[in-house]
Amino acid sequence: MLGATKRVPAFIPRFLHPLRQLHEGIEQNIHFHKSKGQHILTNPRILDTIVRKSAINPTDTVLEIGPGTGNLTLKLLEASHEVIAIELDHRMVHILENRAIKRNLRSKLRVITKDALRTEFPPFDLVVANIPYGISSPLIIKLIYETTPFRSATLLLQKEFARRLLANPGDSEFNRLAVNVKLLADVEFVMDVSKRDFLPPPKVDSSVVIIRPKVNVPDVNLRQWRAFTRTCFNNKNKTLGATFKSKRKVLELLEFNNVSGLVREENDVCLFKEKVVGVLREGGFDDKRPSKLSIEELLHLLGLFNEVGVYFDHHGEVMNEDDIDD
Repeated sequence: MLGATKRVPAFIPRFLHPLRQLHEGIEQNIHFHKSKGQHILTNPRILDTIVRKSAINPTDTVLEIGPGTGNLTLKLLEASHEVIAIELDHRMVHILENRAIKRNLRSKLRVITKDALRTEFPPFDLVVANIPYGISSPLIIKLIYETTPFRSATLLLQKEFARRLLANPGDSEFNRLAVNVKLLADVEFVMDVSKRDFLPPPKVDSSVVIIRPKVNVPDVNLRQWRAFTRTCFNNKNKTLGATFKSKRKVLELLEFNNVSGLVREENDVCLFKEKVVGVLREGGFDDKRPSKLSIEELLHLLGLFNEVGVYFDHHGEVMNEDDIDD
């Protein structure tokens, strides 16, 4: 009929079709916040591989950070004794809990609706998570340095970030985060994951890695170590001599080591600088670059500094580090 309005079917984005099937009809129209790292892994093959590689025992408690709508969570619930899911978005929690109810798995799920970086984790055996990219670095440091012992952490990370975590001395990607993690843990590459396996797709591809805490770790003050590596890797390709000779760094270290709290004279600054430079020269580190030093070499240098009374923290105060790698 002339002039009649033709009825056009509502447009449904292509990515919502598999999303609807996967989510079993629950909350179809949810909006995902890319700025918060809400990218849902949908490839069943990848999900199954992550669970298999995690080597979950039926008696294990699994910690999952950022479960989203629960695609991975449901598989973890089937394989484990309990899943502790930390999720800040109440919309996601609602979907997650309803999906667990439909599978008769709700009794095995414990949800903590808090910020993972500001929450004390309860005891767990394993971590398995597709963690938001924006908190990858501080979260990994928290897991390695601040939680109770656990067996392994299987993490889905931004591909470039994973490469930095896997890097070794001399590699262009070697950085402070890799040094701090590898002091206490071994990192294994599992596989790459295409951005097409997520809804909505992120801008970059991802990788799965497994972090396993070491049984035997070096006898070193961990607060000292982290403060020391922060100093060394402030510019990882700069020689240690150039880093430690700068007036700003000398004054900063002098403040850390000024137990009496008295104002220092210029002569004190010069004497302290000579002490610091002397350690580097006598240890053969003056012209070395942090990015090319092994963990053993860095531990040795820290020991040499401590032997002459040079320390890198604030005399026992807990440091508030962001732990973002360069």
